[in-house]
Amino acid sequence: MKVVLAGAFGHLGEDILRSLVRAGHEVKAADMVTREIEGCEGFTPVKVDMTDRESLKGLCDGADVVITTVGLTKTSATLTNYDIDWGANKNLVDEAVAAGVKNFAYISVLKADKAPKVPMLDAKAKLEEYLKQSGMTWVIFRPTGYFYDIAKVFMPMVEKGKVTLLGKDEVHANVVDTPDFADFIVEHMLDENKTYDVGGKETYSYEELANMFFEAAGKEPVISRAPTWLFDVLAWVNKLKKNGKDAIIKFSKWTLTEEMVGDTKVGEHSFAEYIKNCYKK
Repeated sequence: MKVVLAGAFGHLGEDILRSLVRAGHEVKAADMVTREIEGCEGFTPVKVDMTDRESLKGLCDGADVVITTVGLTKTSATLTNYDIDWGANKNLVDEAVAAGVKNFAYISVLKADKAPKVPMLDAKAKLEEYLKQSGMTWVIFRPTGYFYDIAKVFMPMVEKGKVTLLGKDEVHANVVDTPDFADFIVEHMLDENKTYDVGGKETYSYEELANMFFEAAGKEPVISRAPTWLFDVLAWVNKLKKNGKDAIIKFSKWTLTEEMVGDTKVGEHSFAEYIKNCYKK
């Protein structure tokens, strides 16, 4: 099967690419920057700028399915989530329609349509609705979060000796390992007009996770809680500075104060074991 994978050289994109190649698909791996992937051969790398519709001309010709993981996950003073998560992906949807592609898969995020004031979520929600109206058969994958993302949040705090959680209420997440998620995406990329809220097999509160990281690091747990309004102030200050950090702060506040538990539980990898392995390297 001929597949176009946009965002192929990001963290999740690489795992999807590996899964597609293992399954024997013919893959165009599209991204701003391409590279070799160790142990993964037989795909065609294509450099594109998805914010420029002209850059996408011909990309989707002959494809059976297009998959996109594209989204702005880092701070940018020049680009916004509406430029990337919405605008760039809209360009790809339009190009896929023009090329006569029948199937389109989009990786969004859990509860994307529940936070119109959070740019990262609202931009994804707009793309979801646009895709549904495109005339293509669509499937939307909404992950709760990824093992490595949680580790990137907790490990620096544990290293400093204290984890600060947000708000008074205990919230939970069942994050998923990206190789497990990638296999699920490839298995279901041709499903007809489906939305999957995807998480891993283990559900923990953030306090439980903090304790697990401390234990794996061999340190006594020190956990505090900050008021949610603190993130509102930080977002406001950074918006005035126009450095792009306000969107990340708003998204972080959302994920740390919302139940992020997906009802489609995939994969066999254990987050508890992943945490232990983080400190064995």
